[in-house]
Amino acid sequence: MSKRHSAKHKLDRRLGENIWGRPKSPVNKREYGPGQHGQRRKGKVSDYGIQLRAKQKLKGYYGDVTEKQFRHCYDEAARMKGDTSQNLIGLLERRLDMIVYRAKFAPTIFAARQLVSHGHVYVNGVKCNIASRRCAVNDEITIGKKAQEMALVLEAQSLAERDVPDYVVQDGTTKVTFIRVPTLDEVPYPVKMEPNLVVEFYSR
Repeated sequence: MSKRHSAKHKLDRRLGENIWGRPKSPVNKREYGPGQHGQRRKGKVSDYGIQLRAKQKLKGYYGDVTEKQFRHCYDEAARMKGDTSQNLIGLLERRLDMIVYRAKFAPTIFAARQLVSHGHVYVNGVKCNIASRRCAVNDEITIGKKAQEMALVLEAQSLAERDVPDYVVQDGTTKVTFIRVPTLDEVPYPVKMEPNLVVEFYSR
């Protein structure tokens, strides 16, 4: 289940960006923040504020994962060899719910998480209902027969607002293979993400 209980697009308006690139986003019509003070003049943002905003944007994009999960992901990325910011993106993109979203099996990351948690997704032929499961290179992800007929899935596959990235290879409309861990440049974010600022935020 999605952990976000409040209106999802409030995050868009608070950040002032359409972070999922959806035509339904209220930012397209109202670029100011939510609430009665949303239109007041904004003061200068501190370095801490800029880093916090980058963290909230990246965390929100991935379905607003819990702070505990996100911090754990960062800690693991920091322990790995190489660039921590690139490692962080790689770990987030390996989540099962994100691969389901990238494969266009669901219209939103929240719908992708629900599809997984309801048992409609299989990894290498075995049912998996853990959205945060980390997939390995060459894992095959398929959706069940019941899910293939869902209006939600059919709608997602017809969406023109995003394409399936190169690191997720399609085999028909119901099966994909995760062929490699992507770099930041390969991930099709609708807005600019700054994982280097997230690293700065956590390493203070």
